Amino acid sequence: MRYFLVLVMLCAYSLTASAQWWRLDFKKHARYPMISRIKDNSLARMKATNNTVNIDCIDHLPYIPSQYQLEVNERIVMRAAQHSMRFREYGPASYRFSELAQIYVKENRLSEAKWYYLQSNLISRQQNDHQHTISNLVNLAMVKADLGDMTQAQQDLTEARELARANGRPQDIKFIEEKMKFLQTNKTWLPKSELRYADAAEVTAKSK
Repeated sequence: MRYFLVLVMLCAYSLTASAQWWRLDFKKHARYPMISRIKDNSLARMKATNNTVNIDCIDHLPYIPSQYQLEVNERIVMRAAQHSMRFREYGPASYRFSELAQIYVKENRLSEAKWYYLQSNLISRQQNDHQHTISNLVNLAMVKADLGDMTQAQQDLTEARELARANGRPQDIKFIEEKMKFLQTNKTWLPKSELRYADAAEVTAKSK
């Protein structure tokens, strides 16, 4: 009981002490001036420096597909080619074979690319698709050049040029002649297969 009375007295004293706040004079403290607002000049500096991104440069960046994308595209185009051959749609099949060859060129599978270009070229000749035949001959020539067969590459380009002349295609003739000059000025063309084997041999030599 004694402790309870002491606790009640302490609580009453604390209440009376805290209730004296209304007697304080809050008008006597010093009032300082307001802090001026900071001006944000970042936008003005950006306009002055004119740091703009050139979107045209981004649009012209080369697109390099991943290995997974190439494999997916290969399966899709292969199924389309098989479908066309099954139903004897030889025209679309010729273009699918060319697409497969382009995928194999990107994967550096040049022997397979050469085979599919040959099949596409054979069908396009039978279909009298001269534009596609010219395109196949040019692409086939570049693949043969990568494989180191410069003589056959020149022969394919010559045949493509004659076919373009026979069908009145001056733009194709100009494009083919540029390719022929490119091959003639790069007679020391090192095949991609040799480059790959040379790297492997160099690594083997270093390991020894």
